[in-house]
Amino acid sequence: METQVLTPHVYWAQRHRELYLRVELSDVQNPAISITENVLHFKAQGHGAKGDNVYEFHLEFLDLVKPEPVHRLTQRQVNITVQKKVSQWWERLTKQEKRPLFLAPDFDRWLDESDAEMELRAKEEERLNKLRLESEGSPETLTSLKKGYLFMYNLVQLLGFSWIFVNLTVRFFILGKESFYDTFHTVADMMYFCQMLALVETLNAAIGVTSSPVLPTLIQFLGRNFILFIIFGTMEEMQNKAVVFFVFYSWSTIEIFRYPFYMLSCIDMDWKVLTWLRYTVWIPLYPLGCLSEAVAVIQSIPVFNESGRFSFTLPSPVKMKVKFSFFLQVYLVMLFLGLYINFRHLYKQRRRRYGQKKKKLH
Repeated sequence: METQVLTPHVYWAQRHRELYLRVELSDVQNPAISITENVLHFKAQGHGAKGDNVYEFHLEFLDLVKPEPVHRLTQRQVNITVQKKVSQWWERLTKQEKRPLFLAPDFDRWLDESDAEMELRAKEEERLNKLRLESEGSPETLTSLKKGYLFMYNLVQLLGFSWIFVNLTVRFFILGKESFYDTFHTVADMMYFCQMLALVETLNAAIGVTSSPVLPTLIQFLGRNFILFIIFGTMEEMQNKAVVFFVFYSWSTIEIFRYPFYMLSCIDMDWKVLTWLRYTVWIPLYPLGCLSEAVAVIQSIPVFNESGRFSFTLPSPVKMKVKFSFFLQVYLVMLFLGLYINFRHLYKQRRRRYGQKKKKLH
């Protein structure tokens, strides 16, 4: 006796790009599912409404579909997904207007066209957001990149200023006071590099890469570069003076404690000795550095007056000669104003770091 061939119950739903078919058959193994000439062919042995039998059906689709159906077996049903060739909404599933008796809407997955469009837009937005996140990187990735970038910047600055500090120290122990007078020609190139690179520090503060306040960072950058490029760089007479040694030595001594502190902060490390030095060593060194800069400016005033460099005459009817030394005198006032602003900023940092601990001890 031949096994009776029956038609299973089939439920369908659609989206703009896909068709979903749910075949009510349980205990199905290795179903034969294919699409040829836009017709879906299904045949399988399983347990359906008429018991354990061979069930099959054929559906000719309303419009073109891709001939690669995807199916998934569960204990109670067979789920088939068919991709439409053109993303659009169909008025019905089959080419024939009359719906086959075994076919019914799948109300568990059914959406009308407007709801399907909303779902499609939501999926598209989710896809675009995912692509945007992949292109921009996750917050964790961006944080890691920022820390790596800051670590490398501080490492380069540490190496540069350490080279200057060691060079000046060794030369002083070997040559004594004689090393003061050729300091500029010995380490100027490295100092130029480090101080130009310090522009990055100001930009980091300005765009929010670091939490440092912009004004103290900018004051230090402009002040040091004025001394380096204008006072020392443009006048050979100033390059052979002993004050160059004291300016460069104070700058490098401060930085060989500051930059390694920032490096360790990038990798969430706190070395207590280094932290204490970073928040303490500036107390004597910062005023000494500012004093040596002031001495350099005062010594440069007669040099600029004699050479007339950067001096100019105002146009008529005033026709008054303005000497560059006038601006140097103004700069001296600004130098000590900058010292006050930066000293106040550094004092607040130290108080935040150690002040609370002292209060808790009382």
